[in-house]
Amino acid sequence: MTGAAEGRLMAGTPALIRSFDRPVRLLLVNQLTINTGFYMLMPYLAGHLSGTLALPAALVGLILGVRNLSQQGLFLVGGTLADRLGCKPVIVAGCGVRAVAFLMLGVAGSVPALVAASALTGFAGALFNPAVRAYLAREAGERKVEAFAAFNAFGQLGILIGPLVGLLLNGVTFTLVCLTAGVMFAALTVAQVRALPPGTGAGPAGPTGSGVPGAAGAPGTAAGGRAVWREVAADRSLLRFSLAMAGSYALNFQIYLGLPLEVRRVTAGEFGVTLVFVVSGVMTVIGQARVTAWAGRRWGPSRAIVRGLVLMGLAFVPLAVAAPLTATATAPPPAAAQVLLLLPVLGAAVLLSLATMIIYPFEMTTVVALGPEHSVGTRYGLYSTLAGLGVAAGNLLSGWALDLGRSVGLPSLPWLGLAAVGAGCAAAVRALDRSGRLAEHSVVSPEAVSPEAVSPEGTSPDPPSPDVASPGPPSPGTAPPDAAPAAPGRHPPVSPARASGARLRDVAAGRGRAGRWPGGRRRHAR
Repeated sequence: MTGAAEGRLMAGTPALIRSFDRPVRLLLVNQLTINTGFYMLMPYLAGHLSGTLALPAALVGLILGVRNLSQQGLFLVGGTLADRLGCKPVIVAGCGVRAVAFLMLGVAGSVPALVAASALTGFAGALFNPAVRAYLAREAGERKVEAFAAFNAFGQLGILIGPLVGLLLNGVTFTLVCLTAGVMFAALTVAQVRALPPGTGAGPAGPTGSGVPGAAGAPGTAAGGRAVWREVAADRSLLRFSLAMAGSYALNFQIYLGLPLEVRRVTAGEFGVTLVFVVSGVMTVIGQARVTAWAGRRWGPSRAIVRGLVLMGLAFVPLAVAAPLTATATAPPPAAAQVLLLLPVLGAAVLLSLATMIIYPFEMTTVVALGPEHSVGTRYGLYSTLAGLGVAAGNLLSGWALDLGRSVGLPSLPWLGLAAVGAGCAAAVRALDRSGRLAEHSVVSPEAVSPEAVSPEGTSPDPPSPDVASPGPPSPGTAPPDAAPAAPGRHPPVSPARASGARLRDVAAGRGRAGRWPGGRRRHAR
């Protein structure tokens, strides 16, 4: 991380936002609006279905489950469409579909209509989530870490605002919540059609102004989606990194599952749940940029991810220590007692939020660095799908562990298990880093890159594409126009010199000179 980048991050989130050009700022507003609209509606949907519509619990679970299955199961499709058609049309389509879906939820009265609306809600997320991340990664250029830090802060702000707005509107009628959220997504759709530059697309091939296949110009057409799927599926480094990180999503989701359950157990009330979300959101909005600067300067990308995962596991230690000392409340205790009882839960929320702030920007940048430019959206789609499976499995196992711990008189059991998951994820990412698998991909021929051609940020300079409003250097893993992409799961032919191969892997991973990460840490010798 350069001194300029660190200075922008240390200046705080508002200054960081102003430093980006219009497309990135629009994507940040996009994420804020998406999360605000989603979280103003979804927390109150179950109450509407079971209360206003008087549906049985089984049907409520079915309708909510269809949304999750539709979104998680189709992330890969959405990411591939972004690579094939370009990011902008997929983002616009996703927001438009969600606008229709939310309006349908407000007026639907039959189970088939509700299931259809729920499925469309999930499909919309599967469209725009990978596409937004791929667009942001390409548009930010060498400033990916900064861009994803701001992206996370905006997303958390939406999570903080959405439920509060939804609570006020739901006091009138749930239909008003749906109409408001639908209008927000419709307005966002129109804004992106008018203001989002069309040039940042993707494609397996096709000339672009930058001379990089599919980097930032019109979508290419040389290879089909199935070919890209085969290529990504054969990428063992991406698969191993995705599986290693899947557990972290199960841990982070405990803010929505384990922590609220513990709040209700020890206080028999809901105030602590609201407090957990407020603490988490405010911390991220205020501190994300500075935490990213500090972690990048002190550790660099891979070590930041590893230490963030360790911290994520340690977040559950206060709960493990306090659980045997607290009884299950049958009525809300006095205010002073509630504060004491909530301290372990709030401590866990603080540590989880801090760990996520450390991990997220470097994690998203690593997904980009693990492969070529033409499959960024597909990689994000696969990564999100595996993360969703991790959340589903984690919810099942953590819920089972909570019930088991209470039934056998070991209330610390689930929290110790979650701490062990964090340690296991950290060990897995550490092993990948030490083995070099986080930096093994390169589609650049050895003759195409010389040490003198490498910029201080560790990327090869490239002429800008005329289609991009504010281009940056291409993401690691891009190739010059005359370089043929490697076969799926294989490296391109390299020079016999081992040093040259190691040098190219460093370039592909975004490392700087002398084998250092942008944050200054020397890589492990292999």
